[in-house]
Amino acid sequence: MEAIAISKQVKSTFNLLRITFGIVPVVAGLDKFTDLLTRWEDYLNPSIAALLPFTAHTFMMIVGVIEIIAGIIVFIKPAIGGFIVAAWLTLIALTLLASGNYLDVAVRDLVMALGAFSLARIAKTVL
Repeated sequence: MEAIAISKQVKSTFNLLRITFGIVPVVAGLDKFTDLLTRWEDYLNPSIAALLPFTAHTFMMIVGVIEIIAGIIVFIKPAIGGFIVAAWLTLIALTLLASGNYLDVAVRDLVMALGAFSLARIAKTVL
């Protein structure tokens, strides 16, 4: 009986993580085209922006497409998508840390990366 209760808890936790790490990247990705939540270009490391052959806004739209795809992968294949989102969030955090700006966001993204990593690990057990 106890194993069944634990199994239900694991499945409900898995579903919550799957919904969260599916929806958040899709919403953030879509917002790269509208800037309703924030001005995304402000988060771009100036050193990276200087190397781009196009505008920071264009780069952020490309980032948006990648995030939308990552969120969709989480819904379809959470064991893979969780690792993709975890890696993506870690890369974002590292670029923020390297720029010395938005350190609070960098820490938040690293914590979110741990959650996405946990989703991928749990998916292998649940599915």
